[in-house]
Amino acid sequence: MQHSQGIATYETVNNGYIRRRQLQGNAGSLLLWGLGVGAVISGDFYGWNYGLAAGGFWGFSIAAVLMAIMYLCLVYSSAELSAALPHAGGFYSFTRYALGPFWGFICGVTVTIEYVLANAALVFSLSNYLKPLFPNLPSFFIWVFAYAVFLAINIRGFELSVTVCLWLTIIAMTVLAIFYVSMLVSGEFNFDLLFNIPAEPGQSETWLPNGWFGVFGAIPFAIWLYLAIEQLPMTAEETDDVPRNMPAGMISGMVTLIILSIFTVVINSGVGGGAVAIGQSDAPLQDGLEAYFGAGATSTIVTALALICGLIASLHGNMFAYGRIIFSLSRAGYFPRWLSVTSKNHTPHRALIAGATIGFICVLLVSIGIQAVDAVILNMAVFGALISYILVMVSYMKLKGNPYLPKPYESPLGTAGAFVGLALATFALVACISIPDYRGGVWGIGIALIVASVYFLVFRSNRLVAQAPEEATALGLTGYQD
Repeated sequence: MQHSQGIATYETVNNGYIRRRQLQGNAGSLLLWGLGVGAVISGDFYGWNYGLAAGGFWGFSIAAVLMAIMYLCLVYSSAELSAALPHAGGFYSFTRYALGPFWGFICGVTVTIEYVLANAALVFSLSNYLKPLFPNLPSFFIWVFAYAVFLAINIRGFELSVTVCLWLTIIAMTVLAIFYVSMLVSGEFNFDLLFNIPAEPGQSETWLPNGWFGVFGAIPFAIWLYLAIEQLPMTAEETDDVPRNMPAGMISGMVTLIILSIFTVVINSGVGGGAVAIGQSDAPLQDGLEAYFGAGATSTIVTALALICGLIASLHGNMFAYGRIIFSLSRAGYFPRWLSVTSKNHTPHRALIAGATIGFICVLLVSIGIQAVDAVILNMAVFGALISYILVMVSYMKLKGNPYLPKPYESPLGTAGAFVGLALATFALVACISIPDYRGGVWGIGIALIVASVYFLVFRSNRLVAQAPEEATALGLTGYQD
C-alpha cells in the first residue's frame, strides 16, 4: 500500500524494517540533564568571549540575556512537543507533523549541519589545547583519536554514552566552580575591568563601545553559551516516562546553563587584562588562571586540562545528537536507508560513523589553511540552529490548537512564549546576517539547503517510509511497530 502527502510518496516496507532500526534505553531526568548541559558547556570555556570584543561587556550582556530568553522559550515549547511526539527525530519530527515532509526534511538538515559542524569545530579546538601537553604529537592523531574514542563509546550503548556524558559534565562544572571561587577569594576579580574596552570613534558611551550594532555582532557568541541544549528531544525513544522526565531534564539543564553563563561572563571578564584582553583571548580561562598561578607550566597545564574537560563533554554530546538525527532521517527515507540500521546494542552506528566522516573532512579543510573555513563552519552551525528554531516555534504555534495531538505536558509559556522565541530567533538571524564577517556562513548554509532541497525533490520524495515513527504519526497510521 502506498501513501502520499503533498509532493511526497510513501512506501510500505516489510515488518523487519523497523525491527532492524530500533533504539533502546530508559534515561531519567538526571541523565538528560547531564547530556543537555554537557553538550553546551564548552561554550563557557572558550568562544563566548569574542562577544566582548564585538559589543563590550554591556553589549554582550544584552545579547546574552536576549538569547537566554529565546532558549527558555524554545526549551519549554520543545518539551511540550517532545511529550506529544516522543520520537528520535526531535525537531524534524515536530516540523514534519506541523508543516509537512519538505519542511520537516529542511529542519532535519539544518539540525544535522548544526551538530556535525559544531563537533568538527570542537575536535579542531581540542587539538589546539592539547599542544602544550603534547607538543610533538601531530594534530592529525588527536583528531583520529577523539573521533574514534567517542564513536566507540556511542556505539557501545546508550547507557554508557549518557553516563560518560554525565560524569564529564560534572567534572567540567567542578572546574568552572573552582575557577569562580578562586578568582573571587584571591581578589583577582576586579569589577572595574569589565568596562575597560574603549569606545569606537563616534561612540560617546563606553557602556556600548561599538554602539547598538555591537549588540548584533555579539549575538552568535551569546548563542554559543546555550547552543545544543535543544538536542534532548532526540533521546525520546530512549527515555523513560517522556512526559515527566523530558521537561524536567530540559528545564533544569537550561537553568543550570543560565547560572553558569552569568558567572562565566562576569567573573572571567573581570580578571587579568579585563574585558579588552579577554575579548581577544583564544583561551579566556587561561588569563584568569595565569593571574592566579602566574604565567608558566602550571597555569598552562591546568588550563589545558580544564579546557579539555569542557570540550570533551560537548564533543561527546554533539556526537550523540548528530547520530540520532541522521538515524531518524534515514529511517524515514530522507537519507539513504542503510544509514539507519542499528547495531546489536541498538545504537545507530552507521549514522554515527557517517557524521564523523563528514566532520573529519571539515577538520581537514580547516587544518590545510583554506581561508575562513573555520569561521564559516562555526557560523553555518549557528545559522542552521536558528533556522531550525524558527521552524519549531512556527510548528508549536500551529500545533497548539490541534485537538488530535495529545498534550501530556504543556508549556506554562504557551503560544505567547513560542511567539517571543520566534521573534528573538528571527531577530538573531537578521542581526547575524547584518554583520559582513558572518556572511560566509550565510552563503554556506544557503548552498547546503539548496542542494538538500534538490536532493529531496529529485531523489527522495518518492522513497519515504510510511512506518517510520515520525512519518506514521504524521500520516495518522497505527501498527508501525510491527
